[in-house]
Amino acid sequence: MQLAGGVAHDFNNLLTAISGHCGLLLLRHDKNDPDFSDLMQIHQNANRAAALIGQLLAFSRKQNLQVKLLNIREIIADLAHLLDRLVGEKVNLLLYHGTKLPIVRADKRQLEQVLMNLVVNARDAMVEGGDVVIRTQSKTFDKAHERDSAVIPAGEYVKIQVEDFGSGIPPEHRQKIFEPFFTTKRTGEGTGLGLSTVYGIVKQSNGFIFAESEIGKGTVFDVLIPAVDRRAKQKEQKLIAEVVSPPTQCEQVVLLVEDEAPVRAFASRALRIKGLTVYEADCAEAALKILEDKSLKIDVFVTDVVMLGLDGPTWVRLAPIDRPGTRVVFVSEYAEDAFDKQQSEIEGSVFLPNPFSLNDLTQAVLDVVVPAS
Repeated sequence: MQLAGGVAHDFNNLLTAISGHCGLLLLRHDKNDPDFSDLMQIHQNANRAAALIGQLLAFSRKQNLQVKLLNIREIIADLAHLLDRLVGEKVNLLLYHGTKLPIVRADKRQLEQVLMNLVVNARDAMVEGGDVVIRTQSKTFDKAHERDSAVIPAGEYVKIQVEDFGSGIPPEHRQKIFEPFFTTKRTGEGTGLGLSTVYGIVKQSNGFIFAESEIGKGTVFDVLIPAVDRRAKQKEQKLIAEVVSPPTQCEQVVLLVEDEAPVRAFASRALRIKGLTVYEADCAEAALKILEDKSLKIDVFVTDVVMLGLDGPTWVRLAPIDRPGTRVVFVSEYAEDAFDKQQSEIEGSVFLPNPFSLNDLTQAVLDVVVPAS
């Protein structure tokens, strides 16, 4: 897990710089420009690299989840065409949905990745073809339930079951299938990250995953995702309905604190393009030095969370007390809940996952700025 987190921190900074500067170039090239297609290739491949880092972070349970209220049946319906293409001509994809499935709170993209990985594994288990069955149903436990050494708390869940009728998993491998880089496939056929990614996503979503298999008969994966309490769902929908449009752009001043020079260069240019005034600091100590100028008006701090010396939340709390109304955008490739308690103690702070695009950054800043009076 420490290896995955360390790789992600460095690699995400590189991806942010590559993708960000590419985004800046795309602003100056239209679709008819001969360089446009090359820039799009760079941009798309940077996104693919970011997806790979997401897999590394998944099994360490540190990836950023964009959590929303979701209907599992709708997710699978939208994904069915792609899943049909993934399984190929020799495999039939069969869907069976339970009635009145409750809503869950999860990341749509990550949940789709769980389904795709499980279906691809099921396909690969049936060399001669066959059926892959996806079933969904509501599952309620009146009291805590134990299964495979895991204790499932009492409550309502959505159960997603993916079943194949293939070769099955040998008993000696069953305890290892969720371990990163473990694979029974030949070299070049798999990375060993598929099921570990699934496991990490499910666990970070507060869910559970179990596997049952019999040699020569097939394998069944059961995924349990907690259902959203109906009262909580109504409250959240009310809050969403009350959200107002972000304030219009005004004269705003940003203090950008980032210890990676390429990321800082891209972020600074992106914010200035939007008409914002930007002061830059390469560490928290330099940021605090800038703030010693009492005449300097700062509207927003944009700061990396993990830096050499003081980290983001620490230096923001040390900022002069006469700047209590300054908004904060925390940037990190680690999951928001990894420092959620620290962030919650800082009023007016929001979280921006890394790697981020030009639009992601500017929108995050514009969403928190307070119009000048």
